[in-house]
Amino acid sequence: MKYILASVLIFIAAAVSGQALTSPDKKLTLIFTVDAGKPVYSIRYANDVVITNSSLGLITNQDNFSQSLKLVKSSPVIAVADSYSMLNAKKEQITYTANKKTYTLSNNKNKLMVITFQVSNDGVAFRYEVPSKSKETITVVKEHTSYNFSPATKAWLQHKAAAQTGWEHTNPSYEEDYQQNISVGTKSETGWVYPALFKVQNTWLAITETGMDGSYCGTFLRNEAGSAVYTTSFPDKREIFTGRGLLPTFKGTVHTPWRIIAIGSLKSLTESTLGTDLAIPAMAIKNPKFIKPGKASWSWIMSKDDAIVYDEQKKYIDFAALMNWQYCLIDVNWDTKIGYDKIAELSAYAKTKSVGLILWYNSAGDWNTVPYHPKNKMLTHESRVAEFSRLQSMGIKGVKIDFFNGDGQSMIQYYTDILKDAANYELLVNFHGATLPRGWARTYPHLMTTEAVKGFENVTFTQPAADAEPGHGAMLPFTRNLFDPMDYTPMNLYKIQSNVIRKTSSAYELATGVIYLSGIQHYAESPEGMAHVPQFVQDYLCSLPNHWQDVKFIDGMPGKFAVIARRNGNKWYVAGINGEANPIKLSLGLSELKKTQGMIITDGTEALSFIQQQITLPANQKTEVTIAANGGFVMVLE
Repeated sequence: MKYILASVLIFIAAAVSGQALTSPDKKLTLIFTVDAGKPVYSIRYANDVVITNSSLGLITNQDNFSQSLKLVKSSPVIAVADSYSMLNAKKEQITYTANKKTYTLSNNKNKLMVITFQVSNDGVAFRYEVPSKSKETITVVKEHTSYNFSPATKAWLQHKAAAQTGWEHTNPSYEEDYQQNISVGTKSETGWVYPALFKVQNTWLAITETGMDGSYCGTFLRNEAGSAVYTTSFPDKREIFTGRGLLPTFKGTVHTPWRIIAIGSLKSLTESTLGTDLAIPAMAIKNPKFIKPGKASWSWIMSKDDAIVYDEQKKYIDFAALMNWQYCLIDVNWDTKIGYDKIAELSAYAKTKSVGLILWYNSAGDWNTVPYHPKNKMLTHESRVAEFSRLQSMGIKGVKIDFFNGDGQSMIQYYTDILKDAANYELLVNFHGATLPRGWARTYPHLMTTEAVKGFENVTFTQPAADAEPGHGAMLPFTRNLFDPMDYTPMNLYKIQSNVIRKTSSAYELATGVIYLSGIQHYAESPEGMAHVPQFVQDYLCSLPNHWQDVKFIDGMPGKFAVIARRNGNKWYVAGINGEANPIKLSLGLSELKKTQGMIITDGTEALSFIQQQITLPANQKTEVTIAANGGFVMVLE
């Protein structure tokens, strides 16, 4: 209580001495001030101070813009409005409105730094610029952005894995377990990745970054043990492309990505598009008709390396065609186990079935020792052009590129270089063993999905990962999948073809196809497993939409349960998962969907079974639903 009162007094004092910027609906207020030469900000939402007395600034190899600063000028408040469309996002048609204000500061050498703030109804965004008319090299060596929380704040965070650790030195790849409902001040030796989720009293906040063009490194958060102050940190010196740079380096003007803080209720965060609202608008693509979201069959998830042979892949093409899925992914070592000529033959066969092929590649470089291939095809513009041209002539629709090396500036540049070249040859892209994409799905609309998650493949490897899946899966809509498409490779409906026992129910797995957002969903089911699934579930999957036009958060709690509704056309698909080992009874407010009839698929009374029922929603009342332990459901309302 003492901290809350002190925060309010600090906020009021800052508001008097500083400058306020409010959201269009007046619920969010940002206060910026220069305190003893240091730029700081605070944020209030409704009646709560959610971030207080937090530092700002940059240090370059030439100048310090974190202290001994003075405010030179501030702009008038400008109303910002934007609209755009996406096929691999929460919504197809998206609008963004905010109030914008810029502050120009000078240091003791009369060098300038500009901070731009934009405050929308669902959050705060800001970025830095250091203007320069010369072409000399300027390197950002440190960023002084921080987020100062009340000590009573709770957090849902994922450790950043140490660079060059893990299997074949493939970390960091954003594939750690989430620490759930922990106290701020909990220490991580390696720091915390984005999105980072916090709860301050009754207000939720999610911190991330977007607007990355390859010139800056990816960042993450650090805090000292016992400290509720989280600071923006640069990656490990080993997280680089072979022989290239770690730190953001510019010829002339320095510009950073947007720092984003989504703020509000859990509903407003889950429905927010802030992560793409501030992303760089879509690149110009000559013929965007090749960008088609969909679903994919995939042999590796159940059968692993031995299944990458001609006859097995043909079977999975037939499986995709049977299920009305648009793609089939052929994984590692296809270049030798099948070969280019036979892949071209499979591609032609798949085309007769209205199925497109996606091929796997190793990102290569000296950062990992992964033996899988093709390797060394992605490393240079020239090698990519040669390979992508060949794939296009074979009718290949996309590439899955795996095993990257973290967040150094040169690695971020590597991602963007691949995306630019792939667009020229009309190839869809899926990054695996990769960084968080940070809004790239808007900038590069052919980026269908990215892993950057402890996905279902881990469930197939070890029993501890399978044991943790229910709660882990109930975290993802509120964290990793909050803004960016996620290739979790969900929906194993029958069972894992190994000694691992899955702990989620079949209806839980079915629900993940709606709960999780991905431009292409690579399903973790085999033809043999699907043969055990009732026809009504197969019919549902054959007609499941390939992209969504709207989203509604219905209910949930990170790590506990999630119920989300997504719309395509005049149908709403409502899905729920229970991350706990006991059944839960929910009263769901579905009246805003404006539907009265539909069907529901839930868990049956026996293991690996389903029940389908027709339902009528009570007018202007809550809809009662029970979700089985570690179970789930899907509704289709029309």
